[in-house]
Amino acid sequence: MGTIRRKLQKSFSFAIEGILYTLKTQPNMRIHFGIGLLAVACGFVFKIENDEWLALVIVIGFVFILEIINTAIETLVDLYTEEYHHLAKVAKDTAAGAVMVAAIMSICVGLIIFLPKIINWFF
Repeated sequence: MGTIRRKLQKSFSFAIEGILYTLKTQPNMRIHFGIGLLAVACGFVFKIENDEWLALVIVIGFVFILEIINTAIETLVDLYTEEYHHLAKVAKDTAAGAVMVAAIMSICVGLIIFLPKIINWFF
């Protein structure tokens, strides 16, 4: 049982290192993280419902996951070649595009949740 626990702890440690690496080295991840924190704070301020929390957590998590995968893909491409290659560009651009799609989706979800509450707050 101790061996399994140590392997599991090591696995979690590596995963946390990957998350921290992405936060430390990727400016866009820091932006996503900050906006995610702001959205969570707004959720508390506006006392959003459980289904709204669910949607918010899912889209924030989705953006984080894709940013981490994007970082992994970019790192692998850079490891493979430092020279320009069209397919390397395609790999990097499509991974970045996936993050952008998720970020746009999260903005839409945020607007659906918060815009009516903001309007009601002022009027």
